[in-house]
Amino acid sequence: MREPLAARPGDIGKPDAEYERRGTCSIFVFAEALAGWRHASVRERRTKLDWAEEIRCLLTEIYPDKRKIILVMDNLNTHAKSSLYQAFPAAKAAALANRREIHYTPKHGSWLDIAEMELNAMTRQCLDRRIADIGELRRELAKWESERNENCKTVDWQFTAENARIKLKTLYPKISVETGK
Repeated sequence: MREPLAARPGDIGKPDAEYERRGTCSIFVFAEALAGWRHASVRERRTKLDWAEEIRCLLTEIYPDKRKIILVMDNLNTHAKSSLYQAFPAAKAAALANRREIHYTPKHGSWLDIAEMELNAMTRQCLDRRIADIGELRRELAKWESERNENCKTVDWQFTAENARIKLKTLYPKISVETGK
């Protein structure tokens, strides 16, 4: 608590609490919406190398037998193929890059990203308090992830292609009813 400023005559004094930041970290989330599966991991930073390692884990540990993984994500500068090439030898980077297909959400369209929805649920259900350190955060997120996956929480996606053409009209081409083009 810091010393409050003197109140103006006739006003009531208002003490102010000083926030002391004790570190930050990044949370990466993958979600398979229709299967009711998600995975959250914690890293000390959010660099291209961190993202590349998360993609490697997704492709080689979580989905090692899948030929291609489709990812929907925001346009964060770390979410690029070049990140894989910075993190791994060219042959490994190319192999990983060829196994993922990326669809970026439009600018200001993170509400279209199901992982963002999971982050919102995580914030309300697990991160609604101060967590002392990264180890405790990892344990709490693992527990949250396990419970949510066990309950097979799916996403009830109700945004249709017709809605998208209205809401995101600048992203869709104009189609002539007469010609179908």
